Amino acid sequence: MITIEIAIAILLIIAYIHFRLTKRKVNYQNTLINNQLDHSTEMKKTLAMGLYLCFKKEEDEKINYSSLFIKQDPLSFEYFVAEIFERARGGKTWVSPPSGDFGVDFEHDREIGKYYGQVKCYKEDLDYKPIALVHSRIVKDNADGGYVITTGSFTRAAKEYAQELNIELIDGVKLVELWLEALENAEEEIEKLIPSLT
Repeated sequence: MITIEIAIAILLIIAYIHFRLTKRKVNYQNTLINNQLDHSTEMKKTLAMGLYLCFKKEEDEKINYSSLFIKQDPLSFEYFVAEIFERARGGKTWVSPPSGDFGVDFEHDREIGKYYGQVKCYKEDLDYKPIALVHSRIVKDNADGGYVITTGSFTRAAKEYAQELNIELIDGVKLVELWLEALENAEEEIEKLIPSLT
């Protein structure tokens, strides 16, 4: 009987050592990937393009994508972005109903105030019109600021228009950076809840 208990104890010790070594290897790989993502604009642009393809509205219903690809409803992009902002910048977000939102896809309540967000899943550079809509709602509701978020980028006119306003323009690369920050914050929250796993 003692030999069985000793064998089980040895197996448990081996399993624990294997777990720790595997965890160390996975952490090392994750660190390498994160460092590459942090420094690679090309990788961020590729991820931004992937977000566009994931959430874009399909004009032709006959497109068949690989089973490897994640394809989501275009309206879920607003929820995806709102969650990123909540996790990356704190506060609480609320997604507006899909119609009648008057240029505001989500509200972001933070300690520093209320912010309105307009989300566009576009492959083209965005012009000034969404910025004007958000600005109009900010003024009307006396909000503190806003965001216009796109998977693409912004035209020069849009960037110039937004300069004097308290509206942050977030292109696809910046959105990917916020997404990575949100994932990192979520991981830290999990580690706080379950410190024995780290």
